[in-house]
Amino acid sequence: MMEHRDFLSITDLSPEEIQQVFSSAQEHKRALPQQCLLGKSVVLIFEKASTRTRISFEVGVARMGGHPIVLTPQGSQMGRGEPLRDTARILAGYCDCIVMRTFGHDRVEEMAHFADVPVINALTDLLHPCQVLADCFTLTQRFEDLAGRKVAWIGDGNNMANSWINAAAALGFELALACPKGYDPDEAVLSAAVERGAKVRIVRDPAEAASGAIAVNTDVWASMGQEDEAGSRKGVFEAFQVTQALMDRAAPDAVFMHCLPAHRGEEVTEDVLEGSGSIVWEQAQNRLYVQEAIVEFLLRQ
Repeated sequence: MMEHRDFLSITDLSPEEIQQVFSSAQEHKRALPQQCLLGKSVVLIFEKASTRTRISFEVGVARMGGHPIVLTPQGSQMGRGEPLRDTARILAGYCDCIVMRTFGHDRVEEMAHFADVPVINALTDLLHPCQVLADCFTLTQRFEDLAGRKVAWIGDGNNMANSWINAAAALGFELALACPKGYDPDEAVLSAAVERGAKVRIVRDPAEAASGAIAVNTDVWASMGQEDEAGSRKGVFEAFQVTQALMDRAAPDAVFMHCLPAHRGEEVTEDVLEGSGSIVWEQAQNRLYVQEAIVEFLLRQ
């Protein structure tokens, strides 16, 4: 196999490389990026529904002069049982990069193992690195260096929470996660981050997590694939709703963040989501520039 770099987790980039990506993303935000994908194709595999991820990757590849190809199980042989390893090797023969949004993290790892082109994790049940890297970029635009600052996560210890833990280790900010008992982040992700020096705490009180934070972050109570748990989760997570009273516990210039789509009146109140401190639309837009920068970085290795 040819040597290449994958982006399956924020841990795949060094802190210095993350800063390179942020610098490139800023350039992409200022002006149309260089046509570094001219003559190249990027296949986008979506085994989960998507709005922001799909559109931002499609538009980004096109903006850089490349050809995006969207592949779903229903429209490919994957839906008829072709082994993923076979698909990986075939796609690598046609395309220059593979972006995959799927369920189990083992699927994107298998794709990366058998494809000899860069593979980008566009979301798995374990991690959502593109989203969180774009979120951190968004915070740096407002607060510059994040080292020593405090970020709060309120709610489920899901793939977003896991990637925020990885980001804390890479960028040096303090992360406080308020999760209901039984809904903590992945133990292996947390322990590995702590070993790398991450300042991460899990608490049960959202007010404690939000206290003094520059950003208060949350997500839906039931993620894709957990719809059958929505009813039971609602009772567990009601005390973890982000309200204006909770935002008032954060730093005076604190912002509210959400990866979207949001369920108004559940994990966040309408006034917070639509309030002056909300940067959710900015986060979503920055997905485009950061993902362009990630693709550019990987294809230049």
